[in-house]
Amino acid sequence: MKLKLACADFTFPLLPQDQVFDLIAMLDVQGVDLGLFEERSHLWPSKVFRHVARSAGELSKKLKDRGLHLADVFLQPASDFATLAANHADPRRRKKARDLFLRTLEFAARCRGNHVTTLPGIHCPYESKADSLARCSEELAWRVEQAQSHGIVFSIEAHIGSIIPTPREAARLVTMTPGLTLTLDYTHFTRIGIADSRIEPLVQHASHFHARGACRGRLQASFKQNTIDYARVLRAMKTTGYRGCVGIEYVWIDWEHCNEVDNLSETILLRDFLRSVKL
Repeated sequence: MKLKLACADFTFPLLPQDQVFDLIAMLDVQGVDLGLFEERSHLWPSKVFRHVARSAGELSKKLKDRGLHLADVFLQPASDFATLAANHADPRRRKKARDLFLRTLEFAARCRGNHVTTLPGIHCPYESKADSLARCSEELAWRVEQAQSHGIVFSIEAHIGSIIPTPREAARLVTMTPGLTLTLDYTHFTRIGIADSRIEPLVQHASHFHARGACRGRLQASFKQNTIDYARVLRAMKTTGYRGCVGIEYVWIDWEHCNEVDNLSETILLRDFLRSVKL
């Protein structure tokens, strides 16, 4: 397996985006995981989608000028998990979420990207989890179909606060939804004490991967504190024939203590470790 690394532009939110791309290129990482997070990333959907062609052209030029390529576009259409959840109980909210997803596909395609990630959805209040999950699968199946029509692989990230907070639930949703893949991030499971061995079966469903340090009680931790066996993860990827990127995804936000490590140093340490693993 050839290791293909990416780095998230939202790892360094205090820098202007041009400088972030300069830094990623200086880190000798060719892939960029682009955040489209409303109100909390360099590019907001509400602004980018006013002029999709222009926005895509500007981004493409910035990446090309630095020898970078777009590894993933990660859409989060609202500043919380619920407002525009894919499986929101209000059909008007679901329609808006669908519209934003279609614009994301257009944007990614114009940037010659071939991978889009979103959040899976939530357990909606006042209904059973089974009903929320069924609607979630229906909405995500529609997104799979739309993404395929653009030549784009679509995935979801199972995360804390989502409808699929455990590996078992994530596997169930993928099984329910043909064509759906995962942007797999062990840290959301490690944070709640789930062992690597229970997460590992999800590697076979992954089309993209997020890597950073984590340990029980900490969604993001230093390399020294990290308990995830990333050498084992890479070997599992090789065994399953994983062909996607490994995105180093430290974040700097005031949530889950995610602003308490040195993102630059930790990115370098994890990068060097991943490259050192013999496969």
